[in-house]
Amino acid sequence: MQAVFDGHNDVLLRLWSNAKNGADPVHEFVNGTSEGHIDGPRAKRGGLAGGLSAIYIPSAHLALKTPDANGHYNTPLSEPLQRQPSLDIALEFAAIALRLDRAGAWKLCRSVAEIRAAMEKGVFAAVLHMEGCEAIGADLAALEIFYAAGLRSLGPVWSRHNIFGYGVPFAFPMGPDTGPGLTDAGFALVRECNRLGILIDLAHITEKGFWDVAKTTDQPLIASHSNAHSLTTVARNLTDRQLDAIRDSRGLAGLNYATTMLRPDGQENARTPLSDMVRHVDYMVERMGIDCVALGSDFDGATIPQEIGDAAGNQSLIAALRAAGYGDAELTKLCRENWLRVLAQAWHEAA
Repeated sequence: MQAVFDGHNDVLLRLWSNAKNGADPVHEFVNGTSEGHIDGPRAKRGGLAGGLSAIYIPSAHLALKTPDANGHYNTPLSEPLQRQPSLDIALEFAAIALRLDRAGAWKLCRSVAEIRAAMEKGVFAAVLHMEGCEAIGADLAALEIFYAAGLRSLGPVWSRHNIFGYGVPFAFPMGPDTGPGLTDAGFALVRECNRLGILIDLAHITEKGFWDVAKTTDQPLIASHSNAHSLTTVARNLTDRQLDAIRDSRGLAGLNYATTMLRPDGQENARTPLSDMVRHVDYMVERMGIDCVALGSDFDGATIPQEIGDAAGNQSLIAALRAAGYGDAELTKLCRENWLRVLAQAWHEAA
């Protein structure tokens, strides 16, 4: 079984939502549930050894716009969020992550050495990520606090606008050049992440924002859960020019399991074959090289192919990749080593 360190999941969102209804997040993660995609038992069965776990402030009433007769859709961007309620929710997410760590349900990792040690012990190696920085003010003071709590990765924006920049909509067919890039506060955020050693994730930002980060950061370019736009023309996917820039920076793109980002027709449909996933991996590997492609499932945040189902079925993808010709050394890079390489660089650790 190939151990997988995955670039993006939303398990904290599910645990937080259920906790609002009285559930115990530690019990849910440790003992398992039939809901969603990730818990401890299913992660073990599927070889999911760890991953970047998102603090994501939900937008109310967000749903993909119903496709028209041609299968096209353009979901309106969510309204910007207010800072104070966003900060309150982000702290609640971080508290759950810390509770899981104290209980031994997972290890909240702040270094690649800690990730490797947790995986060797069979403990889920979680890295705290922030998907959209609505909880951070322009003075960036809160960023220091979240860093102290374990935050080691962030995306300046989700698919909505905030004080740092502009997000892309969930739309098909559409390119990622949908609006402005970073604001002045956004440039300051990138520079501070460079100083602290926080990975910058470009998965939801506009194309202009992507290039703004590229000219500012000293890190490899990372899109944690985005696929190839040439194969599936949703706004969230990466153009060839973006893939080339990621390659040139020795960064990576993590394969998103969301069916809308895999299928040629861009539709939300669990009856999506694993061959669509392999097709995107093949394309990105051919374009960028084996060192610049990884996995970014979006478990607990998207509709994924039913042949995987949840974290317990993760090895189905590995088997499909093996059948497509990927050997052990290549699968090791795709499944974990590429992520650990770029994290070490972003976190100012020895390669």
